[in-house]
Order: sequence, then C-alpha cells, then structure tokens
Amino acid sequence: QVQLVESGGGLVQAGGSLRLSCAASGRILSIADMGWHRQAPGKQRELVAAITNGGSTNYADSVKGRFTISRDNAVNTVYLQMNSLKPEDTAVYYCNAKRVFISTFNYRDYWGQGTQVTVSS
Repeated sequence: QVQLVESGGGLVQAGGSLRLSCAASGRILSIADMGWHRQAPGKQRELVAAITNGGSTNYADSVKGRFTISRDNAVNTVYLQMNSLKPEDTAVYYCNAKRVFISTFNYRDYWGQGTQVTVSS
C-alpha cells in the first residue's frame, strides 16, 4: 500500500514563506512525476507545480518566480518552497504522484490528503 503524507502547511502573513513536503511510502520501485495541486473554496483544483523523475519542472503562471518544486528520489519526497506568498495562494494543497510503479508493469496514481495553507493580508 502506497501512501503520500504531506506536511508544512499553516498560517503565514502575506510576503512570508512556507515549505511543503510530501513523502511517499510503501513498496515503490519508482515514481514518474510528482507535483502539487491546490483547491481554494469554491474553485476547481489546479496544478501548482510538477517535476519529473529527471528533474524537469512545470509551474502555473501565477506562481512562477515565487514557488520552487524539488524532489529527492532516494526518499521519494517532493518539496514545494513557497516565497512571497499572497492571500490568493490560500488553499488546500494536495500532493500528487503519477505513475507510481510497485512492480515493472504495475503502476497507478496517488493523492495525498491535503494540507491547508492560509495567507493573511
């Protein structure tokens, strides 16, 4: 059984920083892509940032230059460093792991439970 456990959310003032972590545990051979999505009240879930196994990254336009995604493949963990936070960044942030291989031909996607990030003005 694979689990994604997020940590690092909380309350911060505008202009502040937070670092989110998401650790994947279980019988894992490899993970293709890892990323962060967020969902604000009344809005659809949206991609924030993603990173491939090889380190290629992709960011939403709204966070470019402020957020940095990274991963440590040795411990199956993805990080999101969030700087210059704005009130509009307030949302529940969800970790996502795509194509988690538990054997050579057996893979699926997983989601974390979510962690609240609140940015006060």
